Amino acid sequence: MLARAAETCSTRRQGSALPDVCDAAMAGFRCNGAEFRLDQAGDRVLADVLREDLGLTGTKIGCGTGDCGACTVLLDGSPVNSCLVYAVECAGSEVQTVEGVSHSGTGQVLAEELAAAGAVQCGICTSGLLVMAVSLLEADPAPDRAGIETALSGNLCRCTGYLAIVRAVEAAAGRLADEREAG
Repeated sequence: MLARAAETCSTRRQGSALPDVCDAAMAGFRCNGAEFRLDQAGDRVLADVLREDLGLTGTKIGCGTGDCGACTVLLDGSPVNSCLVYAVECAGSEVQTVEGVSHSGTGQVLAEELAAAGAVQCGICTSGLLVMAVSLLEADPAPDRAGIETALSGNLCRCTGYLAIVRAVEAAAGRLADEREAG
């Protein structure tokens, strides 16, 4: 990703830890299936671009340091903390936010099970947990409890505790398995 962004942009910050940035017309990326092209992306992080430029406010910014997981999105299918990814690094990539994954069968079932289990309270962590759980269930449709706990270990929840969340993911995995068998 960074190599593609570097090819697109002229080098402005030689020797910097920041990726090369464009002063104008950053290369575009796809988000939830739609093409986007950003101007003046600079050194802005993906979470800010999603919320401020694209109006996708489901992605929450909890800590801004990559510790809480509230801003988790899928970047080319892999979960990332969008507060740690520069928007310019997404050039040519596919980003999926909670708005995108919640409309999939897996995401919809997970959202229903989280609500039914009482695993949603303040809502700050919910979108990141949902995205991470979708990623988990798409990679492993039948995870065991330890696998669920490991996958969700980077997502902090201060309201509900984790038992209800883990149970909701287990229930969603069961429902999805039943749907696959019936379908």
